[in-house]
Amino acid sequence: MILDIERVAHGGVCVAHAPDGRVVFVRHTLPGERVRVAVTEERRSYLRADAVDVLESAASRVAPPCPWAGPAKCGGCDWQHVDLAAQRLLKAAVVKEQLQRLARIDREVVVEAAPGDDDGLRWRTRMRLAVDGEGRAGLRRHRSHEVVPIDDCLIAVSGARVPDVVERDWPPDHEVVVDVSNTGERAVAIGEPEELLTEQAAGRSWLVPIGGFWQVHPAAADLLAAAVVDDARPTGDDRCLDLYSGVGLFAGTLASRAKAVTAVESDARAVAAAERNLAEDGNVEVVRDRVDRWLRRASTPADVIVLDPPRKGAGREVVDGIVARSPRVVVYVACDPAALARDVATFAGHGYALRSLRAFDLFPMTAHVECVARLTR
Repeated sequence: MILDIERVAHGGVCVAHAPDGRVVFVRHTLPGERVRVAVTEERRSYLRADAVDVLESAASRVAPPCPWAGPAKCGGCDWQHVDLAAQRLLKAAVVKEQLQRLARIDREVVVEAAPGDDDGLRWRTRMRLAVDGEGRAGLRRHRSHEVVPIDDCLIAVSGARVPDVVERDWPPDHEVVVDVSNTGERAVAIGEPEELLTEQAAGRSWLVPIGGFWQVHPAAADLLAAAVVDDARPTGDDRCLDLYSGVGLFAGTLASRAKAVTAVESDARAVAAAERNLAEDGNVEVVRDRVDRWLRRASTPADVIVLDPPRKGAGREVVDGIVARSPRVVVYVACDPAALARDVATFAGHGYALRSLRAFDLFPMTAHVECVARLTR
């Protein structure tokens, strides 16, 4: 089919309409373009497709810097064919649209660049490479388990030394974890080893499990910790909750400014690291539990609540448990704008309004964007 592309949508795709009226979600294109597409998935009400030939191109289209970006190639990057400034405009449009559609909020959004990010390459410090049945490490195609052999990954930091990793033979059908810390430590492993890497952020050191959660952009931990503190505005009398606390970045950042902090995390390796990271913060308690379950069972009060949930968001039960404590302020760190918008709508039902929103381009060349939202009654 030849399609006229209408607008950007959530998930690294753009929207068009097929001759029969069905919505078509198209990758590797831009709003305003006319493209020839190959359909990759067909459903009763919609299609998915790749743009395989650009007949009329948008002004912001560029040649992808990576030879593995494009139809039927690596699925890791969504916007390598887009000028970096235009990528941020697309992400801003997605955040704005999700807030309008799911939370009935009309707000202009600006996606901020991370410090030092000039070309959108060489920023990813943590990655997982899939291993195919022949022991070759690579990256998966979009919406597929098929492994694409690569010779490098241009968004990985140079210290990851991806060419060295993909040249090795690996046990078939496994995943290879490659982590590089900002202190210069590097780990390449299969599975979940017990070793820890040391990161520097917010003026102190953090132990992080290999393959465990830590922000992947080198500037992200400092940037988000500062944004959270700015929004939380804790005082010396405040009791704070850090939900989905990981290895304790936000809890540790709040600890010097608040009366007490409780950090709640379900992952055992992250909790063990947090206990070591926060051992000298005498006003921090680290709890290993699922956030939803802990909120049901615990009676811990809170003036300030920070949450950084997984991509699916917090959900109604967690939001209900948060507002039951009547915090003065809620600071929500989100890696998915749709999940954020759904949860913001739930907060609104309890009288908590979105007061401010910052969006950061911590995942250049991809459709992902990180947001920090401040909600109060």
